[in-house]
Amino acid sequence: MKDRQKELKAAYKQTDTPLGVYQIRNLVNGKVFLGASFNLPAILNRHRFQLDFGKHPNMALQEDWGKWGADQFAFEVLDNLVPMEVANCDYQADLTVLEELWLEKIQPYGERGYNDRKKGK
Repeated sequence: MKDRQKELKAAYKQTDTPLGVYQIRNLVNGKVFLGASFNLPAILNRHRFQLDFGKHPNMALQEDWGKWGADQFAFEVLDNLVPMEVANCDYQADLTVLEELWLEKIQPYGERGYNDRKKGK
């Protein structure tokens, strides 16, 4: 049993977690919340959990979630960053650039979305 647990832990550590850019899209009004993460399944799960329990830090998104319900929102991966075969590679800069490209393309601000413009942009 312990050998099997060690095998499972080792396999988990070697598994690449999907990283990239995601959006939460309101199907009623088309507004989106856009973000990037090193672990897409985890961040989408976190957002859903926070929204379900009324604890999401984005008040406008939380308000619309409460108004229209979970069925009126889509959680979508917009772009995946494919890990390179290089040990200890830091993807922060690549992920930031990818997120900025999508923010520029979608413009999820004001009436179009839930994001706040980043300072200096």
